Amino acid sequence: MKADITPQEYEAFKSFLQDACGILLGENKQYLVKSRLRRILEENDLSTLGELLGLLNKSGRGRLREVVIDAMTTNETLWFRDNHPFRILQEKLLPEFAARSPATPLRVWSAACSTGQEPYSVGMIVDEFRRQKPGKLLNVKVTATDISKSVLEVARRGEYEMIAIGRGLSPERQRHYFTPSANGGWQIKPEIKSMVEFKELNLLERYILGKFDIVMCRNVLIYFSAHLKKDILTRIHATLNPGGYLILGASESLNGLSDLYEMVQCHPGIIYRKK
Repeated sequence: MKADITPQEYEAFKSFLQDACGILLGENKQYLVKSRLRRILEENDLSTLGELLGLLNKSGRGRLREVVIDAMTTNETLWFRDNHPFRILQEKLLPEFAARSPATPLRVWSAACSTGQEPYSVGMIVDEFRRQKPGKLLNVKVTATDISKSVLEVARRGEYEMIAIGRGLSPERQRHYFTPSANGGWQIKPEIKSMVEFKELNLLERYILGKFDIVMCRNVLIYFSAHLKKDILTRIHATLNPGGYLILGASESLNGLSDLYEMVQCHPGIIYRKK
């Protein structure tokens, strides 16, 4: 980017990004926009953010729109992130759902799944539970979604470099659930990979995913305005089966939706049950 971002360009880009994917940029984030979009401008021989916005507003620029959204999306993730949601899953939710008929499906939605660490972590917890309770939870499917095509490609491959494997994954789980790949990475084993289905989804758009018993929507709502956050949580509520659970990030909470969700204290951690 050869020129500084003008206030007008920044405001226009903020509006574009919020309309496109819900991300609400704060004030004085020009440096972030400039660093994340620099390569895109160079590849398209553009000098300013205004020129990029002009291209984005032209029809037939769907691919460029995807690339820009991808660049601005934060994909920070690790295995068993925050830990306590997975302990709640292991100690409370899986035993509760396992009390049903073994053949009754258990469906989990991992929203904004990034490169796949969260849904695959869920798969490992389910596998460990099955080994402790043979014959239970025979039909489990995890649907994992993200707006970014590039991170979904990584997630579907299920192959990770050593630096990514080391972020939150114990050596025991690494040995049990991964095998070394030919190019020096680590490949998740088929029994976990087959449990997870990845789909592209913009949380602002219509959900055609079916019904779920558990929805994990963690560390993504912080990027949305209060209005969009409430809208997303209302639509997530519609995807939950009766008595289903919503798990949010550690810094996220429900405001103004007590008519839809009941808070459940888990010590530590809070989850929400569909009313």
